[in-house]
Amino acid sequence: MKRYAVQLAYDGTNYCGWQIQPNGETVQEVLNKAFSLLLRQNIALTGCGRTDSGVHAAYYVAHFDADINIDYNQLTNKLNSFLPDDIRIFNIISVPEDFNSRYNAIKRTYKYYICTQKQVFNNKYSWRVHFEPDIELMNAACKILIGEKDFTSFSKLHTDTANNICNVSEAKWVKDGENFIFTVSANRFLRNMVRAMVGTLIEVGNNKLNPADVSDILEVKNRCKAGQSVPAKGLFLYDVVYEDEYNITSPHYSYD
Repeated sequence: MKRYAVQLAYDGTNYCGWQIQPNGETVQEVLNKAFSLLLRQNIALTGCGRTDSGVHAAYYVAHFDADINIDYNQLTNKLNSFLPDDIRIFNIISVPEDFNSRYNAIKRTYKYYICTQKQVFNNKYSWRVHFEPDIELMNAACKILIGEKDFTSFSKLHTDTANNICNVSEAKWVKDGENFIFTVSANRFLRNMVRAMVGTLIEVGNNKLNPADVSDILEVKNRCKAGQSVPAKGLFLYDVVYEDEYNITSPHYSYD
């Protein structure tokens, strides 16, 4: 068997997340069917992580095994013609047999988009708030999130992770016209973690919390103490990084 990595993007609006579910169509399910049909064998893709229902991926990496040599360009073109318009394959490459798109990722980056005015063309991809957040306060709170910490307070309850320790290397807000964009990078993320972070930071930006309160929220390890989980539609998996030995270069496909 040969192992291949797939670099892709998808609009998560019409899907119940990445991972196959019993109650709705998922990105993984659609891709498995397409690859299996075109390669004429049973193909099961493994993704670099689970994205929840409605969450998008500007860049995503998966891997699969097949017992044939693949013409990468030809298969990529066929897949993009066959797949729905909300899924795009960037590239397919051969990787070592020990490559795992999930466990070999050393850094992931997410972006969350917020708008402060009514959006005509971008409503599906950002969350509207009806006030102007204080970006300086939010970025002061972001500094507290940096480092290796227990993020239980920002995790969905009753998950099957061994621990809730994550090492956040970047967390910041930037303002772009009427939009506010949150960027966060870490070695791993917990379920609902980014959306809970954004909900908490927006409360800071709306003067409902002080930046220092974020430290207290982390300390108590209680999801009920953090802010709301904001809507999925504003969240994008933006980048996934691997060790150089795997030769997987991100196109940094962005909606900025």
